Amino acid sequence: MSALENRIPPPLVAVLFGLFMWLAARHMPGALDLAIGWRTGAALVVLLAGMGICLAGVLSFRNARTTVNPLKPDTASTLVSSGIYRYTRNPMYLGFATALIAWSIFLAWPVSLLGVLGFVVYMNRFQIGPEERALTRLFGAHFTQYCSQVRRWL
Repeated sequence: MSALENRIPPPLVAVLFGLFMWLAARHMPGALDLAIGWRTGAALVVLLAGMGICLAGVLSFRNARTTVNPLKPDTASTLVSSGIYRYTRNPMYLGFATALIAWSIFLAWPVSLLGVLGFVVYMNRFQIGPEERALTRLFGAHFTQYCSQVRRWL
């Protein structure tokens, strides 16, 4: 399974989980009977929040002039711990998870939230874990201290 570590771009992972959620919702019973307008409005609000969280993470990396490439965490030049990184160590992934929650709201199929859970589990195992090992090698005690002060997700 280590062959999956830092191999699939996180946006693609989110899209794949979203596709899985849609296929499952389409072929299984249990959808809520919610008006499309309500679902769309609620989903848009949550999606915009997710996009804002993700964008804040990207901008913090750009301002610090460090890599945004999640497939090469060992090329990071700076440990970013300001801005949104004071509240979450992974705002970009949190933004993707929030977008998947928005998708689940739009689908109106509560079981689709398992797709969000699957995304979080996948990211913890195959993306965040390897990233954190690389950042520990690069930044040592500074990164370890940061991890003790800021949660991985929220």
